[in-house]
Amino acid sequence: MSVIIDRLDHLVLTVADLERTLDFYTRVLGMEAVTFGAGRKALQFGCQKINLHERGREFEPKARQPVPGSADLCFITEMPITQVMEHLGSCGIQLEEGPIERTGAVGPIESVYVPGPGRQFD
Repeated sequence: MSVIIDRLDHLVLTVADLERTLDFYTRVLGMEAVTFGAGRKALQFGCQKINLHERGREFEPKARQPVPGSADLCFITEMPITQVMEHLGSCGIQLEEGPIERTGAVGPIESVYVPGPGRQFD
């Protein structure tokens, strides 16, 4: 017998700048910043959340080698890709790539790639 996974509940990102990360994901991507536990921060969207660890101030347990910028994330939206691109542009976010066809978890998707909050304004 093996374990059967139903869904992802949360993941943890180690970030260089907690406030910059919260701003990007709430202002640009519309997620909700939440505080839980002993003042920990997370980003809530749908039935998932992203817990945030700031580099050098990680919570236990943590990744063996927590490094900011080491994850690539793909989010699905119901908005047409043209509206997504317009919104990103209005937020001052330049696309790194796309729109481009990719293969998602359940089939074909159209993707745009944007720099994460640690790089978008460099």
